[in-house]
Amino acid sequence: MQILDWQQLDHAGRAAALARPGFALQGRTLTQAQAIIDAVRAGGDAAVARCAREFDDIDLSDPAVSSAEFGAARAALAAADIAAIERAIDNVERFHRAGLPAELSLEVQPGVRCERLTRAIGAVGLYVPAGSAPLPSTVVMLAVPARIAGCPQRVLCTPPQRMGRANPAVLVAAELCGITRVFKIGGAQAIAAMAYGTESVPKVAKLFGPGNAWVTAAKQLVAADPRGAALDMPAGPSEVLVIADDSARAEFIAADLLAQAEHDPQAQALLLTSSAELAEAVAAAIAEQMHGLSRQVILRQSIAQARILVVPDLAAAVAICEAYAPEHLLIQTRDPRALLPQIHSAGSVFLGPWSPETTGDYCSGPNHVLPTYGYARTYSGLSVADFTRRMTVQELSVKGLGDLGPTASRLARLEGLDAHAAAVDRRLGVLASKDTVEQAAGKAAPQSP
Repeated sequence: MQILDWQQLDHAGRAAALARPGFALQGRTLTQAQAIIDAVRAGGDAAVARCAREFDDIDLSDPAVSSAEFGAARAALAAADIAAIERAIDNVERFHRAGLPAELSLEVQPGVRCERLTRAIGAVGLYVPAGSAPLPSTVVMLAVPARIAGCPQRVLCTPPQRMGRANPAVLVAAELCGITRVFKIGGAQAIAAMAYGTESVPKVAKLFGPGNAWVTAAKQLVAADPRGAALDMPAGPSEVLVIADDSARAEFIAADLLAQAEHDPQAQALLLTSSAELAEAVAAAIAEQMHGLSRQVILRQSIAQARILVVPDLAAAVAICEAYAPEHLLIQTRDPRALLPQIHSAGSVFLGPWSPETTGDYCSGPNHVLPTYGYARTYSGLSVADFTRRMTVQELSVKGLGDLGPTASRLARLEGLDAHAAAVDRRLGVLASKDTVEQAAGKAAPQSP
């Protein structure tokens, strides 16, 4: 790993030290994804089957997972594996249910009531990768908040594996989360099938889940089409940033950096530390720990891009972190919580030496679908709110319109929108004439003896 002294770097050197691996979608990738989308829109299930033969070398006569395949998947997993998935579901459910969006109703002034209601998105599509590392954890992170939100139609697509079957752990996780409609479709063709619908796959309104460059390209393309489907958030390679002082344990930090680096050759791992001794110890621990890990090809590429930055103090580390806006932030200092109020731009934060990022990936409770590539400055991690839409309601009484209407009319005319003003003024005119009639009737009424 490169060890760099932040104080010795000029502006260009600092920018290079924080530069993410290039992830801009190539024009060729977008063109290929668009071709797949067009084919699926035109050919439906037949086009999906052609893609399975071409890209996965699988004859997929029926993409839907049958009840028999669900049963076989459960039988293929050890009881301890199923128990681990169930425990993860329980924690994720508990955390996300506590974060349900609150509805709002208040009278902002007499006679003017305003409300905000929450409605579940009617149909959502969940994409779960299953390449070199099938991700049942992603099933949990997507399906649990969708279920809590009350989305009535939840569809899941995952690539077929050998013999044309879906990954057993993915299927078990889906079943435990209440997902019964699963399709063995991967890549851009899965995104297209869910965005536009086929004979077998229902059309959805919004897409969720990570994927490779073609999946990412397809999500962006269908989201730009009004006839397509919205996407959850922009996505790039996974990343982790660690802030540590001389109290941190090098072996823990090395393990945390490697855990994120094994995701993808473009995954990024950074350490910011005020201790030069810790920097050297972490670099040595990474070299030692790598030997015992299985994903050597990926790790050699991602660790080659990893960097350790020696900074003058923790204040400098926080400032650099804020500029970088990491997906995952681990703080391993003497008092990690003391730094938390200064952190504003991070997808998910892990405090202290006993909070490995791995727990967040699987089972602590918060969602592991997080903004990457600097999007943590403006995006949040996935939550129940992402599976809902908020709708406001306004109701004005006669008194409310009589009081607030003139303000609305004046503001409309200030903007030169006289039709807007007229929509208020006509009502105010009716109210004024009604008051005049009532007053006249009151004067003409005989007095009580």
